[in-house]
Amino acid sequence: MEARVADLLPPEGDWAFEPKWDGFRAIAWSGEVRLDSRNQRPLLRYFPELEAPLRALPAGTVVDGEVVVVRGDRLDFDALQNRLHPAASRAARRAGETPATLVAFDLLAGDGRDLRAAPFDERRERLAALAARLPASWVLTPSTIDRELAGRWFDEFEAAGCDGIVAKRRQGP
Repeated sequence: MEARVADLLPPEGDWAFEPKWDGFRAIAWSGEVRLDSRNQRPLLRYFPELEAPLRALPAGTVVDGEVVVVRGDRLDFDALQNRLHPAASRAARRAGETPATLVAFDLLAGDGRDLRAAPFDERRERLAALAARLPASWVLTPSTIDRELAGRWFDEFEAAGCDGIVAKRRQGP
């Protein structure tokens, strides 16, 4: 699902909040390992270093997330864009120079079960348990139900590459 832009956090209610990272939205698939853009374009050829982390996903798993490049203590979107090169040799070289990381923010399928209709809280709990078993190339995005903390994240994480705050209904699909 695509996020909709709003100027303010939603009114009080049953919401979870997460940073929106400055990267490439990606869907990661286990089994026949795939990493696809939100437009269903294959991304793995540009990020060969992510093949091994994708292979660490248990069978029947689909993760929604963001591919990012971290330099120092901030995201580097320019370096991420520079990774999109048609030559496999250049993609491999850049993988060593500016390695990518996968930031997981939703679990769409687990153990072969489609979880898209499940409440966000359930998907988040399952994603957190999965993330604890994955290699360092995977990072679980922070999540909170505290509106005040979410507001602070927007201010504190902006310089590091946070584009905004995503609000998700805790009982929503």
